[in-house]
Amino acid sequence: MPPYSREPTATAIYWLGHYILELEMLSKSLEDALNTQLHLEFESSYVYLSMSAWFEWKNMLGFAKWMNIQRDEEQFHASKFYHFILDRGGQVKLQSLQQPRWEWDGPIQVFEAALEHEMLVTKSIHQLVDQAMEERDHAGFTFLQWFITEQVEEEATLTAIIDQLRMVQESQSGMFLMDKELGARAAEHPMP
Repeated sequence: MPPYSREPTATAIYWLGHYILELEMLSKSLEDALNTQLHLEFESSYVYLSMSAWFEWKNMLGFAKWMNIQRDEEQFHASKFYHFILDRGGQVKLQSLQQPRWEWDGPIQVFEAALEHEMLVTKSIHQLVDQAMEERDHAGFTFLQWFITEQVEEEATLTAIIDQLRMVQESQSGMFLMDKELGARAAEHPMP
């Protein structure tokens, strides 16, 4: 019996005493797509960190805290992809991150940029789901369902914040209250 290999193949056979287990492995194409998504999740974290820094620079500490918690969420998402790739016998291939944007005209523009980025992530997740279905990768398809639901929530939350910011954009006290309200956000996902 050949030794276990982490090479991406359709199946892997494990010799455990008297038992032979055949486990479904990632295809090379799905492994590559998942690594691309892993990179996008790390990029998302970097984008939110830049947004948090901008808000902190502008002394809008509630907005900064909200963005920093969002950064943590994106790290959590990246961690889920990282572990899924490895659990399926794939190889994690980290890539360099580009410098994110660091300057905006105001809070509305920051949140609009965040929504635009989340829409990009949603499109990428949908393409991954399509690929998993085409390849009949049931484990991949099931894994990605959590992200489908998460992206609906992300886009809805950002849209609601943008709508509220537009309502109070001419009011300093309204903006102050929004900053305070978003600063009350608590972290939702513990890091693994």
